[in-house]
Amino acid sequence: MQEEYDWKVTCLRFAPNDPTQNQIEDIWLQAKKWIRECYHMCKTFAAVKYIFKLVTHYQIFDFAKLHSDGNF
Repeated sequence: MQEEYDWKVTCLRFAPNDPTQNQIEDIWLQAKKWIRECYHMCKTFAAVKYIFKLVTHYQIFDFAKLHSDGNF
């Protein structure tokens, strides 16, 4: 059996909804903020989905915490 320092993958446990530990929480917060700001355009679920995709898929996120665990 390999020693832990020889592993190619390191698993880090994060609190599921803690933005101070889990970097993805900042992205979710940003997406929810955009949906709240664009609520007047959200007449259907398709509109909400479009705005969510627009924010999460076509934006470059550069929060300081995103680089705390290394680059991916």
